[in-house]
Amino acid sequence: MRERLIQFMAGRNGNDALNRFLIAVDVLLMLLSLFVRGRIGSLLYPLFLILLVIVYFRMFSRNLYKRQAENAKYWALRNRFLGNFRLLKERWTQRKDYRFFSCPSCHAAMRVPRGRGKIKIVCRKCGTSFLRKS
Repeated sequence: MRERLIQFMAGRNGNDALNRFLIAVDVLLMLLSLFVRGRIGSLLYPLFLILLVIVYFRMFSRNLYKRQAENAKYWALRNRFLGNFRLLKERWTQRKDYRFFSCPSCHAAMRVPRGRGKIKIVCRKCGTSFLRKS
């Protein structure tokens, strides 16, 4: 039976990151449709079914190029959204050793070591120099 499943899925998209995200949203819609009554609740269940059909369509699709392009767009959007949180986490872990400044002209983020006194900082992006206390 396992070999038949492997043969069936050969050349198909399978479960990628976008599908996992859609499944999580689908489970959330299903739970909301169970607990929310009225007009909104009656709209959530068909939306849940439509999203489930989309997930299975993407999973069993043989058009790998389109599914990979969709997944790449999802990753780009996800990284753009979560990139700010990643930057904040890195700054938080490095806060004891470094100070962070932004360039006054191009607003690029810069990191300088702490405890060096008043130093001249030169932006690597635009070349603007400014004085700050580290």
